[in-house]
Amino acid sequence: MSVALLSLAGVALDALLGEPKRAHPLVAFGRFADRIEQRFNSAGRGWRSHGVTAWFIAVVPLTLLATALSWLPYVGWLVNIAALYCALGLRSLGEHVEPVAQALRGGDLDEARHRVSYLVSRQTAELDSTEVARAATESVLENGSDAVFAALFWFLIAGVPGVVLYRLSNTLDAMWGYRNERFERFGWAAAKIDDLLNYVPARLVALTYAILGNTRLALRCWREQAPHWDSPNAGPVMAAGAGALGVELGGPAIYHGELHTRPQLGKGAPADAQSIDRGWQLVQRGVWLWLLIVCVGAQLYA
Repeated sequence: MSVALLSLAGVALDALLGEPKRAHPLVAFGRFADRIEQRFNSAGRGWRSHGVTAWFIAVVPLTLLATALSWLPYVGWLVNIAALYCALGLRSLGEHVEPVAQALRGGDLDEARHRVSYLVSRQTAELDSTEVARAATESVLENGSDAVFAALFWFLIAGVPGVVLYRLSNTLDAMWGYRNERFERFGWAAAKIDDLLNYVPARLVALTYAILGNTRLALRCWREQAPHWDSPNAGPVMAAGAGALGVELGGPAIYHGELHTRPQLGKGAPADAQSIDRGWQLVQRGVWLWLLIVCVGAQLYA
């Protein structure tokens, strides 16, 4: 099967089934990664070299195994589709952000705070409605890049090895890539590798958001605001996304009890329930645009 058909099948399977409710491979991988971290970073004493070793032990053997399975005759195409399906989180993203918007529209701020706490690592207990909407909109734009577009990008570029390597690396960054006493040194490799793997996809996503929204404003926000964001990949994605939506994002937020003064992203109206919905729609339309380009390209070069 062509990569275009495999990509369509993987996205369609995600849309139909969503995340596996039982025995999700990434959940099992998370438990495996926890044991590795306990071995190499006991009491937070691991160094950068330990983090590099742990990353290779966690990622490389599983990537090689998945690659070997994808080469099997007759069933290799199923492994390709399954790998992309397990790596994608498009439907899951919608299932997490839509309840936040619904709670805000219904005036239930406590429920909105509770729901958005599943999406972000900042403290949510005292957020007002605008801050909740801002957090959810930022999450849908950034997670759309990490959990959807980057996985699709690496599948298109390198098939099963690419998508498995990316998804496992991204999971380790989410687990180990913190700038705190425990993970500052040990998690350095996981964070840097994830930054590297997301560099090109993030900029393609920023361009996608710009094309599908307020293009001029999105490109200006990307150029002027993204360099001031602390993440080299989230900055372009969220600045361009906020500009495309014509909404104000960013600003101060409390993480783990500490106030972080973040720069403003985007320009326009304050975030609200509608901006969450529009952000989610932007991600969906972006996926269809990518698939259209892939299918047209496959026909032109067939």
